[in-house]
Amino acid sequence: MTESSASIRVAFVCVQNAGRSQMAYAFARRELEARSLEEEVSIVTGGTRPAEHVHEEVVETMAEIGFDIADRRPREITFEETRDSDYVITMGCSAKDVCPAGWAGENRDWDLEDPDGKDPDRIRGIRDEVEQRVRALFDEIELK
Repeated sequence: MTESSASIRVAFVCVQNAGRSQMAYAFARRELEARSLEEEVSIVTGGTRPAEHVHEEVVETMAEIGFDIADRRPREITFEETRDSDYVITMGCSAKDVCPAGWAGENRDWDLEDPDGKDPDRIRGIRDEVEQRVRALFDEIELK
C-alpha cells in the first residue's frame, strides 16, 4: 500500500528485502487492517540490493502462524519512497545508504539478526521480535 493520500508513511527496509523486512511488512499490513488505519498510514518495503526471492525458511516460519508470503518478491526501495516516508525502519543494516540527505523523517534501526540460513527456532524468535516491534510502532502511530 503506497497511496499518497495517507498522512503517515512507513518504509521497512533491508539489504535483500528477503526476510526481516518482509516479515515486518506482513505484520504491518495486519495492523493496518486490524486498527482500520488504511486511510491514515501507508507502508512500503524494499531493499538496497534485493535478493531474487524471499528466503524459503522465512516463508515457512510465517506460514506457521497463518501468513502466506510465498508470493512476495523482493524489490528495490526507491529514493522517493524513503524521502517521502515519515519512518524508515531498517532491520539491522545501516540507514546511510537508504535515507537521503535533507530527509525530514525518522530512521530507526531495529538491529535484528538476519534469518537467512538460521535454524527454525532462531527464525521463530526473530519473527516474534519483528511482530512485537511492529505492534509497538503502530501503538505509537495510533497515539499521534
